[in-house]
Amino acid sequence: MAENYCPLIPSRKEIAIFRRKIIFWFKKNGRVYLWRKEKDPFKVLVAEMMLRRTKADQVAPIYEQFCREFPDVETLARANQEAVEKILHPLGLKWRVPAFSMMAREVVEKYHSRVPDNREELTSLPGVGEYVVGAVLSIAYGKNEWVVDSNIVRIFKRYFGIETSKEGRRDKHVIEVAKIYAKGKDPGRATMGILDITALICRPGKPLCERCPLREHCHYILSQKKE
Repeated sequence: MAENYCPLIPSRKEIAIFRRKIIFWFKKNGRVYLWRKEKDPFKVLVAEMMLRRTKADQVAPIYEQFCREFPDVETLARANQEAVEKILHPLGLKWRVPAFSMMAREVVEKYHSRVPDNREELTSLPGVGEYVVGAVLSIAYGKNEWVVDSNIVRIFKRYFGIETSKEGRRDKHVIEVAKIYAKGKDPGRATMGILDITALICRPGKPLCERCPLREHCHYILSQKKE
């Protein structure tokens, strides 16, 4: 994008319609995983840390084993680093492994074993970035907190026709759309819904437009029809 380009933000009404359709679709088509049934913020946080750059189906069996071995934050904080690494090894990305133990110790020592329920404190934890924070706060705590990753940038770009930079998840206007999207009822479903529809329908490469509940007003589909 040119430096002097001023991207337009979709209207709140447009974003609300987009959000409502995603939640309705999610209620019937959402993926089922153990961490999505959890009310324990610690276990949701663990799942979201595992899901960074890793597909949910790969995480599912590892998450189940991890929670059996480390059922609460105190157990994880006391755990031997090798025991943690042994379970997480199949997921790859070794740089993540120490973060789990450090996160647990900090939650125990600094927050008295309670996972923080605000963006500032959560972001300060080792291995916890803006995406994980938004997911935990919306899913575990039911807060209207925004989430942005490359998949969400893609669906915003396709549906609304907005321009983005190569680092779209850092674009101020993309984050602003995400913040507006986060407002409203069912914040957890809104987050899980947009994550699922980008994984299952609005995929990279060839999206499954014929199955998409958003196709009626999608800029990407409408532009294809004009060609």
